[in-house]
Amino acid sequence: MQPEALEARLFALPGPIAVSACLAGMPTRYDGTDRAHPLVARLIAAGKALPLCPEQIGGLPTPRKPYEIRNGVVIAQDGDDVTEAFQRGARSAVKLCLQAKVRAAVLQPRSPSCGCDMVYDGSFGGVLVPGHGVFAGMLLDAGIQVLNAAVFDTEASRG
Repeated sequence: MQPEALEARLFALPGPIAVSACLAGMPTRYDGTDRAHPLVARLIAAGKALPLCPEQIGGLPTPRKPYEIRNGVVIAQDGDDVTEAFQRGARSAVKLCLQAKVRAAVLQPRSPSCGCDMVYDGSFGGVLVPGHGVFAGMLLDAGIQVLNAAVFDTEASRG
């Protein structure tokens, strides 16, 4: 489906659309920056966005170490295991989505929380593998559609 048609379908859904808080321009990424995205800005302007950062909801600070998923465990390069915090934050964020009757989410690519379809492999070498971040996986399990924000990255969708 073309990005424009997909965007129109998002806007037609009743209720809010969950979005990665970093895509909403909030400095919630591991390095304290954001990844503001034009589609998410349009969702916010229309009152359709529910910005969430499961990592912060789970109690992790910002900034924080970069984390990746290795064999189902969320770890830092030094071996620090933060799986419990990621799961706690994802469970709480999914609960909020269900309460708000969210039907779809636009998420930050490759993130160990929000990544959909592809995530880093846990080697910290920039290698992507098929899979979902903790939050994206829990959203899917709850029946909520997840969309990688990168599918909207065309000249037409950024205009």
